[in-house]
Amino acid sequence: MTLTAQLQTWVDVCPLEVIVPGRGVCALVGAYQVAIFRVPGYGDELFALSNYDPFSHAFVLSRGIVGSKGDRLKVASPVYKQSFDLRTGECLDDASVSIPTHEVRVVRGRVELACP
Repeated sequence: MTLTAQLQTWVDVCPLEVIVPGRGVCALVGAYQVAIFRVPGYGDELFALSNYDPFSHAFVLSRGIVGSKGDRLKVASPVYKQSFDLRTGECLDDASVSIPTHEVRVVRGRVELACP
């Protein structure tokens, strides 16, 4: 176990079945909004990143469109359509912008989010 893993607290978010494959949900963890996406075709993998869109200054990324750009999984903001890499949080339209990502896992059918 890494030092980072030892310092994390896992927060229960929701049952896995409430996250529709190909869609996102917003979870409020403390005062912080996190967008969690379930991506079919990639082992039904989950991704978590900030729900805040730095271009529109709105908490809307969980309502974005999930897809890919080349070999990179992305979510496109529903406001101005900038795309963010689901794995890294990097903006695919402006390399100078990125948003925080978070570890996410499923334990006994429940989605959990890592909080440092």
